[in-house]
Amino acid sequence: MPDLYVGEENLNGAKDGETVVARILEWGGEGKKPSATIVSVMSGDDAADEAMKSIMLENGFALSFSDDALETAARIPEEITKENISKRKDVRGVLTFTIDPADAKDFDDAISYRKLKNGNHEIGVHIADVSHFVTPGNALDDEAYQRATSVYLPDRVNPMLPEHISNVLCSLRPDEDKLCFSAIFQITDKAEVKQYWLGKTVIHSNRRYTYEEAQEIIETGEGDHAEVIKTVNEISQTFRKYRFDEGAINFNSTEVRFKLDEKGNPIGIVLKESKEAHQLIEELMLLANRYVARHVSKVKINNKSIPFPYRIHDTPDEEKLKPFIAFANKFGYKFDISSAEAIAASFNKLLKDVKGRPEEAVLQQLGIRTMAKAKYTESNVGHYGLGFEHYCHFTSPIRRYPDVMVHRILQDILEDNVKIDKRMEEKCKHCSERERAAMDSERSANKYKQVQYMSNYVGEEFDAIVSGVSKFGFWAETVDHLCEGLISITSLAEHDSFKHLESDYALIGHRTGKKFTMGDKLRIRVVSANLEKRQLDYEWVGEVEKLKD
Repeated sequence: MPDLYVGEENLNGAKDGETVVARILEWGGEGKKPSATIVSVMSGDDAADEAMKSIMLENGFALSFSDDALETAARIPEEITKENISKRKDVRGVLTFTIDPADAKDFDDAISYRKLKNGNHEIGVHIADVSHFVTPGNALDDEAYQRATSVYLPDRVNPMLPEHISNVLCSLRPDEDKLCFSAIFQITDKAEVKQYWLGKTVIHSNRRYTYEEAQEIIETGEGDHAEVIKTVNEISQTFRKYRFDEGAINFNSTEVRFKLDEKGNPIGIVLKESKEAHQLIEELMLLANRYVARHVSKVKINNKSIPFPYRIHDTPDEEKLKPFIAFANKFGYKFDISSAEAIAASFNKLLKDVKGRPEEAVLQQLGIRTMAKAKYTESNVGHYGLGFEHYCHFTSPIRRYPDVMVHRILQDILEDNVKIDKRMEEKCKHCSERERAAMDSERSANKYKQVQYMSNYVGEEFDAIVSGVSKFGFWAETVDHLCEGLISITSLAEHDSFKHLESDYALIGHRTGKKFTMGDKLRIRVVSANLEKRQLDYEWVGEVEKLKD
């Protein structure tokens, strides 16, 4: 990046030494520097705030909405008119509730329940009708498309839509009438879907639960609408069992969240578990996503499928799979690679057999790395990891643009007014790229918070597990905090010279034969915490507890 020339008239109050966001005005001719204007000043007393903003800018996310987008959002009427309601299924009389994290402000999905006279259960999955408020092609829609996703950092959210839409107009808050796009299912006690309905609704949420409140009701059987929560949970758990029986892969990943003080500094680390309350919502969202995709897949024009943003997950790449299978074999785990179904069954058997064993973490982590990346595309090849033939994203239009696209296409189908979007694959590619950029932002921000947190422990020792190996050293993750740091090959030089054995995910000493392998337990000391590089450096100080192979 060349130096930018900023004229005095374009400084906008910025001072020498401050970190700023600039907009290029003109690239200039040969030998001339590009000229720019200062958009905003980022520097201040808060280095962490500046780091979070820098991470988002590095990944191409704007820190604020344009005046045009905000003006468009401000002009959207809040009132739900009789005309709005007359064109929708009115389900305000049916018990409806939301289950979300305690700190959530945008409730984009709600569940309704009633027992039918025929003995079946009617479960509605109600999703905020963002497409009612965001019109295709206006400034607000254009900006939402460019972002394509909200970005969730440890201390903030960079939203896809302005807060007035995500936290007010479209948030399914309790005791308020709200406009939704819904999937309503008739389900038997055995979790068989007898029929379904897709369309626009008006709902009225009766109760907002946090995940913790819902989990307590599931565990104790006591609380508001306990019988309904219990029934819906049992159906969801049956859906979950069917899914794994039919080939979905049961990877369990632990999510790390930081406890932050009022200034956003990390003061603790919490491991987020997936409990039945989370699974209740997850399974019903998967159900709605699957049925919407299946419904759309049946629509043909001139015997061709219509362009649609499917969420696909391809089968594992055989070349990536081979070293993993060889490594798993060393622990006695066998793989059948005769078909995609056999690979999924082998993965599930391994994940079940490895449960609670020392090698569980390493095999699960390496197994996830062999998987293809999920993405958006109009080629409907199914979702391998979930075991679904048809799948899309319908359930989070407040925070994902593909869901907005899905809503619009589905409504066109329901109105028998299908439009062919020749740019669909291009849009899918853009949304997949923005999703990856958001994930990179989230990883970088989490790493920054890890470094910030561990900077309090420089010089201290902790138990750790080898989490990655390369020719220039290995990474170790502390058991207590799940904070990863590098133990460089140069810091190991006093013990031995080490070579990288790729097939074993290991470093091996030339003289001593000492071996550091993924999953090994060891003792480390925190040497340095570099916030600028977002890097932790550890050194090995204790004997290794080996994995058996």
